[in-house]
Amino acid sequence: MYSTARVPQDRPPVDRLRDDRLPGVGAAALAVVFALVVNRFVPVLSPAAVAVVSGAALANLVGVGERLKPGLRFVAKRVLRIAIVLLGLQIAVPQVLALGWRTVAVVVVATGVTFTVTPLIGRRLGLTPGTSLLVATGVSICGAAAIAAMRESTDGSSDEDAAGALSVVVLYGTAAIAVVPLAASWLGLSATQLGVWAGAAVHEVAQVAAIGAASGVLATAVTVKLGRVILLAPIVALTSYRHRVDSPGRSKRPPVIPLFVAGFLAMVALRSSGLVPAAVTTAIPQVTNVLMAAALFGLGTGIDARALIKGGRVLLLGAIATGMIGAISLAGVMLLV
Repeated sequence: MYSTARVPQDRPPVDRLRDDRLPGVGAAALAVVFALVVNRFVPVLSPAAVAVVSGAALANLVGVGERLKPGLRFVAKRVLRIAIVLLGLQIAVPQVLALGWRTVAVVVVATGVTFTVTPLIGRRLGLTPGTSLLVATGVSICGAAAIAAMRESTDGSSDEDAAGALSVVVLYGTAAIAVVPLAASWLGLSATQLGVWAGAAVHEVAQVAAIGAASGVLATAVTVKLGRVILLAPIVALTSYRHRVDSPGRSKRPPVIPLFVAGFLAMVALRSSGLVPAAVTTAIPQVTNVLMAAALFGLGTGIDARALIKGGRVLLLGAIATGMIGAISLAGVMLLV
């Protein structure tokens, strides 16, 4: 008598798809643990930065097998969107507005000019529009999260474009952890001016937090930085809308406001309402860091180090954009703050 039990191949396609993701998700989980351990012993290295470098190291030194790819694509896309939505719970608009119009003006002008001018410089350097846009987004707004959000929301950006922009954020943002406090001391900036400058100029939230914690200006620096993060939603939405207008004949065009960006705005509104319990607001940054590190590990596996080294123009554009936002925000701080 033959058994009527189904063999594993007869499981629903969804179950098989989930099984396909497990190896890649497991690799990302291990990478997150490693990133958190490194961050614990070397706080200046954020989990996001360690995760990106770990992903690139795996891809370039060992290689990414086919078994890992479905899970890595999942964390690089779906998990990333969840992390961006939850990032909104860290931002309370009243706290940002309490900084005063001068600080808000410094943030808006430095971010807007850098985002607008960087793609023009990238064009002069011969870089693709996708690379220039992602570098501009990462440098001017909030690093890797902004790069990923913009890439998800617009057409025309490849894995190579994202890899180059991520490399810029990791390289120059990490360097800023040492450079910004030294420059502030040399220029004679006050503690408040240092906090505003770090928040308005440095790429990643974790990098800003490292500067703030070491310099005693953590609250100011992070609040100013989160004010920049708020600009993620309108800038991504406007860019997405422009891409829709510029490509009317395409059958599939990016939405005006991507769902995860709308979710981000909803979380900002919820946090600003004061209804979120203190326990949640305390835990959310850690949860977001874990999810973001997993997603960035997945994105990091798309970095081709040899191509990046040969294509030094993206690093040059990153240096120019970093210098631009640093100079504009420094001038604003010295004049207004």
